[in-house]
Amino acid sequence: QVQLVESGGGLVQTGGSLRLSCVYSGNIFTINSTSWHRQAPGKQRELVALIDSVNSAVYADSVTGRFTVSRENAKNTVYLQMNSLQADDTAVYYCAATPWFRREPQYWGQGTQVTVSS
Repeated sequence: QVQLVESGGGLVQTGGSLRLSCVYSGNIFTINSTSWHRQAPGKQRELVALIDSVNSAVYADSVTGRFTVSRENAKNTVYLQMNSLQADDTAVYYCAATPWFRREPQYWGQGTQVTVSS
């Protein structure tokens, strides 16, 4: 089992920045990649960014150039730096972890709310 705990969400004005953190624990050596997803009201959950075990990163087109995903292995933490936030970025953001033997996330955090006011 792997546990994920997100933090860092909040209310920010358009154009502002936030940094989300995801601390993971448990059987972390089974994890191949960690990702951030978001779900806005009335919409499906979508992938925002992913970072794998060799620090290769992938981003959704909508956040490329504005968001940066990174990891700090010594702290078992993955970050999502979000800059130039827009109203469309308002959502609950979830951290997820994908084991080596799966193609999709198996473990999810509880989510953290990000609200961007215009």
